[in-house]
Amino acid sequence: MSWRIAIGVFLLLLQAGAIVRARFVDDRYFCWAPFDQQTKYEIGVAIGDEKLASSQIQKRYRRPAAGVDNRSVHNLFDIIIRAEQKFDKWDRGRVVVRYSVNGREQREWRYPQ
Repeated sequence: MSWRIAIGVFLLLLQAGAIVRARFVDDRYFCWAPFDQQTKYEIGVAIGDEKLASSQIQKRYRRPAAGVDNRSVHNLFDIIIRAEQKFDKWDRGRVVVRYSVNGREQREWRYPQ
């Protein structure tokens, strides 16, 4: 078997592995598998006693304060966690995300947990 065929087979197996993995994990937004979720969300943030405005939330997370995303809601959670970890302990926010996946019941996620 030539090295070109071996590389081609390896790449196909790698892609197939990513598709299988995506069916069993939350962070599937890095896999090549089809993604069939629509997440409607709303982010609320308070720093101390002050609630942030929508424009401040968008600047803080580089995401709209409310919207619809076609990726896993865990992608949004990861963005928020990474952003909050950048701020020192005096500027960290208390975050509440209300979300619904595929029109199901509304849930709530909080940071810090």
